[in-house]
This record gives sequence, C-alpha cells and structure tokens, in this order.
Amino acid sequence: MVNCCGLITVKNEPVPLKSIAVEVIVKGHVATVSSTLQYENQEESPLEAIFVFPLPGEAAICRFSAKIGQTEVVAEVQEKQKARDQYDDALSSGQQAFLLEESDESPDVFKLSVGSLPPGEKASVSLDYVTELAVQADDGLRLCLPAVLNPRYQPQGSDRGGSAQVSSVPAGSVPYSLSLSASVSSPHPICRVESNCPLDPLNYLNTEKTQATVSLAAGHQFDRDVELLYYQDTHQPTAIVEAAQTSAKPGSLMGDPVVMLSMYPEFPNDVMSSMTSHGEFLFVVDRSGSMSCLIHSGPGAQDRIGSARDTLLLLLKSLPIGCYFNIIGFGSSYESFFPVKYSQKTMDEALQKVKGIRADLGGTEILQPLKHIYSQPCLPDQPRQLFLFTDGEVGNTKEVLDLVKANSGSHRCFSFGIGEGASSALISGVAKQGGGHAQFITGQDRMQPKVMQSLRFALQPAVVDISVKWNVPKGVSVTPLSPPIRVIFQGQRALLYAQVTGEVRALTSPGSVTVKYSLAEQPKQHCLYCLQCAGLEKVVELSVQSGVSSAFTAFIAVHKVGEAVQGPMLRRQVPTPSFVCPAPASNPAMDPLLQLISLQKASGSWVLEAPLAEVLGKTEEEVAKPKPAPVDQEVWATVLALVWLYGFKMEAQEEWQFLAMKAVSWIQAQKGSYISLS
Repeated sequence: MVNCCGLITVKNEPVPLKSIAVEVIVKGHVATVSSTLQYENQEESPLEAIFVFPLPGEAAICRFSAKIGQTEVVAEVQEKQKARDQYDDALSSGQQAFLLEESDESPDVFKLSVGSLPPGEKASVSLDYVTELAVQADDGLRLCLPAVLNPRYQPQGSDRGGSAQVSSVPAGSVPYSLSLSASVSSPHPICRVESNCPLDPLNYLNTEKTQATVSLAAGHQFDRDVELLYYQDTHQPTAIVEAAQTSAKPGSLMGDPVVMLSMYPEFPNDVMSSMTSHGEFLFVVDRSGSMSCLIHSGPGAQDRIGSARDTLLLLLKSLPIGCYFNIIGFGSSYESFFPVKYSQKTMDEALQKVKGIRADLGGTEILQPLKHIYSQPCLPDQPRQLFLFTDGEVGNTKEVLDLVKANSGSHRCFSFGIGEGASSALISGVAKQGGGHAQFITGQDRMQPKVMQSLRFALQPAVVDISVKWNVPKGVSVTPLSPPIRVIFQGQRALLYAQVTGEVRALTSPGSVTVKYSLAEQPKQHCLYCLQCAGLEKVVELSVQSGVSSAFTAFIAVHKVGEAVQGPMLRRQVPTPSFVCPAPASNPAMDPLLQLISLQKASGSWVLEAPLAEVLGKTEEEVAKPKPAPVDQEVWATVLALVWLYGFKMEAQEEWQFLAMKAVSWIQAQKGSYISLS
C-alpha cells in the first residue's frame, strides 16, 4: 500500500515560485486559460524547481513557453521519454531547460520542471490550455481551477515508474500568490457570475450583457479549488464559428473555419413528472479511511461517510416501486449487499445495513468493484445506472476511465466528488465516459440536493432521433469532426465540432444549421445562425490534428545560453496545497427532514404513530384527533407529512420531491379516503 503523493515536511528553504497569474477567456461553453508562473532564484547556487500541480481533467494544453529576461523560448511537443532525455542533456551541459509532462496515472496531475536557474535569475513560465465547461444541474456553466492536490492512493502492486512526487503544505499556507481575471462572452445575456471564492463586482462591457469581466478578490489563500459559474440561457442551442487562421494554408485543418454546436435540451415539467419504474440502481460508496474526514473545515461540518449514509437513506426512500437496487462499499476490498427488487422488506433490510456503513475499508481501490459490477449480467428491461460516491483520491484514474468507457453501452454512470481536492479527471471522466452527470460537493455544499438532481436525470426519458443539417451556400461543404450524437439524457450537454471547407474566405456569413430531435415523443426543431467568434481553434487543433494523447508526450523548451550555468545545482520542490483532514467530531442529531424521510414506507405512505408526531412537533393524540372519521389513519398520516413538507421544508423541495410524488400517487390509489389533493 503506497501513497505516491504523500505529505512531505516543508524544510526551511526559499520557494523559487513567487506568484501565479491566471487569465481566463470564456466563449460560450469553452474556456481558454492562460497561467503565468513567476520564478526567482534567491539562493547562491543554480536551482532546479519541481512543481507538481493539478489541472482540469479534460484540459488540452496547447502552448507552453518560458521567458528569461527578454528572451522567450516556446516549447515543442515531443515523445515523453525523448523530452525527458533532452531535458537531462540540457541540464548536464549547463543549459536552461523547461519540461512539462502529464502524470502516467491521472490526466489531471502535471509536473513542471524548471532547470538550471542561475543565482539571482528570474524566469516566467506560461502555459495555455483549453477546456469545455461542465453544465451543472442548476444550468450554470462551471470552470474549476484546481489548487488542492490531495494524496492519491496507489493500488498495491501498481507500477509507480511515472509517478510524480508531490511536496504538500496545508491549504492556506502556500508561500506564493494567485491572481485571476476572467472575460466572459456568450451569444445570450449573462445573468450572473458566481464563485466559491470572493470576487470583485461583475463588470458588463455592453448593453446587451453578453460580455463581462470579473476578477478574483485580492488575498486568495489557496485553501480551496477556485470555481467560477456563469449563468445564461444554457438550453438555447448555439453555433459559434472560429474563423480560419490567415497564416494557415486553405484546405488544412486551421486554414478553414471550424463550427462548435452546443445542445443542452430543456425537459418540460410534464416530462419531469413521468418517472420510470424500471431500472437497476447501483450505489457504489467509497468506504476508504479518508471518508472519515469532514466534508469541510467550517462549523457544523459532517464527516464524508456520515453524509453518504444520509444520502443513501434519501435515495432508498425515493426509488420507484418495481425497480432493482444494490449497494456496494469499497476500499482496499469491496462488499456488495444484494441485487434485489425494491419493496418494503428489501428497503428495510438495506437501511439496516446502511446504518452500519463506516470508513473502515482501507485504501481507495475503485477498479476492482467496477470490474465485479461489469462482470454481472444486466437484468432484462432494467437499464443499469451507477451512482459513484468518492473523495476521488486514486492514482490509477486512466485504468478506471478506460473500464467505464468499455462498458458504457450497458451501464450509465453518475459520479459525486466529495470534499476539496477530489480528482476532476476521475469524477468528470466517469460521468462523461458513462453518459451520466458529475457533481462536486465542496465547501458548505450539501450532498443530498445534488444527488437528487442526478436521480431526477436518471429517471427521465431521453432526447432521441437527433439530426443536424448544415445549410451553407453553393461551393461550401461541412465535414463533421465529432461522432454523431445518438441520444442525450437529461443533464447531458452535447458539443459537436465541424469544419467548413470550400469557397469560404469570401463569405460574409457562414450560414446556418437546423437541429431536430424528439423528446417524450414530441418533435423539436431549432434553426441557428452561426456566430463569428474566436477561441475554438486550440480545442480542435489538439483533439483532432494531433490525434495523440498527451499522456505519451511532453512539452520541452531549452534556452541555449552563451555561457554554461556553473556550480552544483540544488533541487527545490514547490509545495502544493492539500486538504488537511479535520478531526471528526460527534455527528449532530438527525435533521427533522431526514427523520420524516426515514419513517416513510416504500409505497410512499406514512403510519400514524409517535415518531411521526414527534417530527411534526405534536403528541400522537394531537395528531390523530382532527382526523375525519371516514379517513384511513395511514392516509391521514401521509397527508400530514405532505402538509409539513410543503409548509416547512419548501427550501429543500429538491430533496423530497420524489418522496412527495410517491406519497400523492399512493393516496390517489386508495379508495374511499375522502381526501382531495386538488
């Protein structure tokens, strides 16, 4: 059992990294992020500075350069081992060199090496990457700039040959500063921009409010990942055109315009109410030791495993009659409860087992339980959907994602990253490869509403019969760069890229595109006029033109100085913030809402008894006395529970909406109840 990224004691040595400045350009659903890292050697010997840090899991790095004095050196992409050899050769000959490489195990961890920095010398290192923005359940578009890098668990016997050693300090104690500014433009008005960190006021650049700028407030302490969420009419399809590069040859990839089409269909309320009763729901819960940590360090924080237990209670009560379910806990080993049909008996048995769930299974090995799940035959006419709960601290992310992708035809996956530093590559990657939706529970977030949003997505019908027709002038053609989209589930966003070729340079307008699809057997159609915009060429250039995963390549830049750097070279590890697990406190008493939920039967009803009366703040006699004589006691109890939910817990409706739907359906099925629900 090995932690390749374990906490390393900080020595009393100067840190050569002084500051990080980040500029973000958001255009629609895509962001370009430019980071500049300022280094200074304040020691008396040459330095090699090693910095291991996180990036978004789906980021495509498109430029890496270094500036020493007035000289800029732009890096080249080389095969990884060749780049490492070139870097070592440069250092051994007294040259300055810069190497950027991706971790062999996880695409969200990178290692930056700055070599042969002479005494008193300054250097700035710049890296640019492009990433698609994740759509949140509340329709916000999310960009995460990861700062926290927690230790990643390596399964026993795994190859650590390419692992990067991390120097860590507690979050909030990082000795370098961060500044961030963002420019946001959208085809639709920007409603607002939010963050989990303090922001300066939003500044609109035009009267239409389609362009705005915002900055991170001064004094960021590196105690959390930085999240930016911006809100616009996300459901409206958009088509944005990237003009051809004037310096590129016509007919080449960058010599012709590229179109990005975004689709995020809106599901109307009548579709939302049509829950399916079919499906096999597998709840896969991380029970490793790190799940005993508190979700956050603020007051009233619950430990991660305790929050997972409460969430399982809510899920089990919300499942529709007729479905199948199972609960799998994993750590260094895994335990499976039982794949069973949902009923009062099986729900009660599962709830008893959930009460005993602890963070007691050692390390975080997700791969083996997933292999077990995928090896089990799916039930006929019961689509299998996985809900994965984890703090995301694993080292073999790529193996996990490959496995999920290989089984995506029969298994849909929803994922939940719990706490600061959860691997974005793992959480977002599992959802993307598994056709589901990813959620991150950070800061003061509560897990339950986010999980119920995903359950709602899992229970709804899908968008099908999708067709895309490009309407372009004669002499112009459109070539898709993305595979066709066959289906879109609720909560999923689809991005399609295409290249426009032919007689395009003289065009004043790139044309339009017609999108057709069917939702709940109702045909839909949108005709979109393509908007001229910039900023997409890097996405396409990296994903299509290179055709090579960055896991096998690295950026290398060598600054050939006139005089070789002299003297023995010292190595300095630049520390990365990590989340220090606060000592778990005694968990608070169960919330009244969860108490009420725990009393509901699988059918959707409640029983008129003392525990229900206690939640309602009454005695059992006070609750029973107003009941009309013809009304059944169980019907009366269920009505009272609904009245309490709608009267006192409307702010948490997202958590109990399925419970209420089950309760109403149960009441309507009772004959002679004399209760009107109109």
